[in-house]
Amino acid sequence: MPQATIVLVHGAWADGSSWNAVARELRNRGLSVITPPNLLRGVTIDAPYVTSFVKQRTTGPVVLVGHSYGGFVITNAAAGAGDVRALVYVDAFIPEAGETVFQILGGSGSALDVPDPTTVLDLAGYPNAPEGDVEAFLKPATVHQSFAQDLSEDDRWRIIESQRPITLGANLTPGTESAYTSLPSWAVVGTEDKVIPPDTQRKMAERAGSAISEVAGSHVSMVSHPGATIDAILAAAEAAG
Repeated sequence: MPQATIVLVHGAWADGSSWNAVARELRNRGLSVITPPNLLRGVTIDAPYVTSFVKQRTTGPVVLVGHSYGGFVITNAAAGAGDVRALVYVDAFIPEAGETVFQILGGSGSALDVPDPTTVLDLAGYPNAPEGDVEAFLKPATVHQSFAQDLSEDDRWRIIESQRPITLGANLTPGTESAYTSLPSWAVVGTEDKVIPPDTQRKMAERAGSAISEVAGSHVSMVSHPGATIDAILAAAEAAG
């Protein structure tokens, strides 16, 4: 049985480089790793793109790994994406069909669940946007205090300077699939996460039947404490055959 290919799907305000520490260790252990771009336009666009990417770029068993909004995407992308055997969620959304990001965060205590989003986000229009939609960027203070507070100042500024925005519409678009109902899943919960509070992560993971581990990390725990994510992925890869 061939080893599983590990597909690492980044979240909002990020790109594939957010997985560098994790990918390096997996590669050193002889696993194949790919990090597709997440378009951050909404699950009806992003999930089909990842499905197509994985189906064309992998052979044999696959473990899909999602960080943050990437968890929303892999939950909806697994069906049809080749031989997906397992899911891993890292500080991630694990939605039920019909849920949206904003529904999950509502009342959670998230740093992003605020009456006026412009206090934590910078909003800007983009070409060919649907009526009323905008892109959202994290304000520097949000990165420093709530998104990546356990990274070095230099790394936090790198996030601020290179962030890829997500559309507000993406956070309002419901998913249609719940892939974890037919696939084993693992969830890494960052206990210092201020974007998706740990209690919210645990509730979603318990609902999905995921094997849960915890790490004293921020919303980007795979950067600050990659070992916990690596361990979960290795467990999923072993289960995947």
